[in-house]
Amino acid sequence: MKIIYNKIIPFGRRYYAINLFGVLFAKGPCDAVMLNHERIHTAQMKEMGYLLFYIWYVVEWLVHLIRLGNSFEAYRAISFEREAYENERDGGYLRRRKRWGWLRRRR
Repeated sequence: MKIIYNKIIPFGRRYYAINLFGVLFAKGPCDAVMLNHERIHTAQMKEMGYLLFYIWYVVEWLVHLIRLGNSFEAYRAISFEREAYENERDGGYLRRRKRWGWLRRRR
């Protein structure tokens, strides 16, 4: 995964890194856990197709936002994020990850 360190992307103070089409934009150093989290997202993007991944991500976030009424809780409820957070500390996860693993985390 290519990492681009900069002070602009992602926008806003609350955000430290964002994965756009398999390229990680970060405001500073990234630890192994964060890199694994973002590599999981890259695997999700590749199996879905990048554009469909982002469409699904936004639609799922909106559904959870309506259901939960809280943007952070909606973000954490997204199936892609659930898979990434549940496995970010497991360095071997991507080697044994089953395709479409994020589907098992839908609420």
